[in-house]
Amino acid sequence: MVIISFKLTILTIHYLRANQFNKAIMKKIFDPAYLKTLVLISSLLINSFPAEAQFPLSNKQNNQTEPKEIPEDKLNRRTPRGTVTGFIDAMSEQNYNRAFRYLNFPPDITSPEKKEEILQVLQRLFDQKGSIQPYYLISDEPNGKIDDGLGENLERIGSVDADDKLIEIYLKQHDDEIGYPIWLFSSETISSISSLSLENAALINQITPNFFKRYLWGGVPAAQWIVALVLIALSYFISLLIISIVVFLLKKLWKRTREEPISGIIGTIKLPLILYTAVWIFVALSRNLELSIILRQKFSAITISVGIAAILILLWRLSDFIGKFSQEKMVLRGNPAGVSIVLFLQRAAKIAIVIFGIIAILGAVGIDVTTGLAALGIGGIALALGAQKTIENFVGSVTLIADRPIRVGDFCRVGEITGHIEKIGIRSTQIRTLDRTVVSIPNGAFSSDTIENYAHRDKFRFVSVLNFRYETSPDQLRFLLTELRKVLYAHPKVYEDPARVRFIGFGAHSLDLEIFVYLDAKNYDEFLEIREDLMLRMMDVVDRSGTDFAFPSQTIYFGKDQGLSKEKSVKAEAEVEIQKEKREMPLPQFTREQIDALRNKSSYPPEGSSTGIEKNKT
Repeated sequence: MVIISFKLTILTIHYLRANQFNKAIMKKIFDPAYLKTLVLISSLLINSFPAEAQFPLSNKQNNQTEPKEIPEDKLNRRTPRGTVTGFIDAMSEQNYNRAFRYLNFPPDITSPEKKEEILQVLQRLFDQKGSIQPYYLISDEPNGKIDDGLGENLERIGSVDADDKLIEIYLKQHDDEIGYPIWLFSSETISSISSLSLENAALINQITPNFFKRYLWGGVPAAQWIVALVLIALSYFISLLIISIVVFLLKKLWKRTREEPISGIIGTIKLPLILYTAVWIFVALSRNLELSIILRQKFSAITISVGIAAILILLWRLSDFIGKFSQEKMVLRGNPAGVSIVLFLQRAAKIAIVIFGIIAILGAVGIDVTTGLAALGIGGIALALGAQKTIENFVGSVTLIADRPIRVGDFCRVGEITGHIEKIGIRSTQIRTLDRTVVSIPNGAFSSDTIENYAHRDKFRFVSVLNFRYETSPDQLRFLLTELRKVLYAHPKVYEDPARVRFIGFGAHSLDLEIFVYLDAKNYDEFLEIREDLMLRMMDVVDRSGTDFAFPSQTIYFGKDQGLSKEKSVKAEAEVEIQKEKREMPLPQFTREQIDALRNKSSYPPEGSSTGIEKNKT
């Protein structure tokens, strides 16, 4: 391949020379690096061609690579399902010569009379003591079921229960006259059933008049067709009676069923249970009455289809019940977006139920649905790729409703955006910002971003650092620490743990005290009110201490400046001295008795406020 690529490159160069490119271009082309690149590109292009497009070496090699085409078998014995179907059809037509060709007789059985006798024994055994799997469950692949543990050339298709033993019915793969594989009833199976004992006649033939036995329809006496139709109706009414009794007993156990969700669940599953139970009753009755295996196989597709339909009805009704229940919950929560999502999911679930139900029923009646499944898979991939963002946003909206990190009206921050949640839609969520603008965020991005919800906090944090002048004495600081803590402990809107006032350090221009406390407020506006009241009370304490707040500036003292109040300073220091002498100074922390004595001593709102007057009037 590299040699071919190199030759192609040389031909290209000769062509360029023949067309007399200018010297600059030719110099560029014959550059060694450029030649290497050209050879590499030519090699890649040739290697990318399909195998059919490469240069053929000989017709003999082409013929060796072509797969063998297996000719069609006239009796349709290439697959296990085809063999069973053809055998049942031949028996229904009483075409024994054709039915012989589906069986692999032992070498010692050669006469046509003996073969016909064994064939009739096999049919009567299936009618009275045996069963064959429904066609839907028998493999339709040339190699059979590979994962059934029986080997590649063996397939189990039914069983016979006779003489107190269970005999499995197997198909085995053999080569036909021209050397291609076909499936036949195994010789071991034929040998096993040839020695079994039989009753004189099937039970159904013993209880039906001879008049109905003389007329055959599809190889089955007319009497059995009539009995089968009667069994269908009988199975349904027996199932209806059983399920109705069970439902009645359940309602007796739950006396308040009419007001509780259990009542809706019982009503939802009643009809599917009736149909599903009727299928099993019909299968059991038809086998115990020893209906012909031909008739039972003809009805197998119907019974499986009814069973599938029962499951589909159950899923359909469950989607209605769950959808209705979820919608009621969303309405009670005041979440219209949730109702829309529930409706969408409910409709999508019903569409999926219908699609997969049709595929399952078509497969049960023997229609190949492989192409349809492949088309659905390709269409689903194309739809998923085309609607990737839409699906992402929809999943995000479902996550927001299920997880409920936010609600309409909550004040929150999403990424760099802060504001009130105004609307939660299927595609996006709208936020009213502090600038009164509306920002729409796709739900896919919204649900994957960091969400900080201020509406869910149980208390508000108040942190402040008070800066005092360096002229403040240690006793004045002790006075401030004590009185500021009293303010916090006495306030009814302050949580006492933690209610912290600490001297935290020496700043560049001040002595620093930190206030750290949590406030009991319903919203941010009330938090601002309480914080304002606390800061005003703290200013009163600072004024009583005789010191003052510091500023980041230099202070130059002149003789005309009154300076700090000496009287207040002496008074504050004297109060601290008294506390020291009595050993009552609440530093480094207040005792439990001191906190209890101060609790709720302050009036809030403060005296003289209009809010306090209105509350007293009320």
